[in-house]
Amino acid sequence: QVQLVESGGGLVQAGGSLRLSCAASGRTFSRYYTMGWFRQAPGKEREFVAGISWTGNPYYADSVKGRFTISRDNAKNTVYLPMNSLKPEDTAIYYCAASDAGVTNTRAYKYWGQGTQVTVSS
Repeated sequence: QVQLVESGGGLVQAGGSLRLSCAASGRTFSRYYTMGWFRQAPGKEREFVAGISWTGNPYYADSVKGRFTISRDNAKNTVYLPMNSLKPEDTAIYYCAASDAGVTNTRAYKYWGQGTQVTVSS
C-alpha cells in the first residue's frame, strides 16, 4: 500500500503564498513514480495543476505557470508545491497523487492523498 499525506493548505489573501507538501510512504511506494498535484473546486471537476517525473522534469497547467513550482526530494519521498501570487480562483482542495503512467491525466494516477484545503480571499 501507498499513503500520501498533504500538508500546508490554509487561508491566504490574494497575492499571498502557500507551500504544499506531500509525504509518501508505504512498502510499495516507488521513487520512480511520477508525482502530481490536482485540485478540485466546488462544483467543478478535478483538474491537473502540476506534475514531476522521478528525474525531476516538471509539468504545469497553463493557469499556474510562473506562479507555482513543483519539486521533489526522492530521499525523503516528498513533493513540494510552493504557490505564489495566489488568486481567488486558486481556491480548491488540493490533492497529491502518484502515477506509474502519464503525467497530466487524472486516470494515470494510482494513489491519492486525502487533500488539503486552499482558500484565497479577495
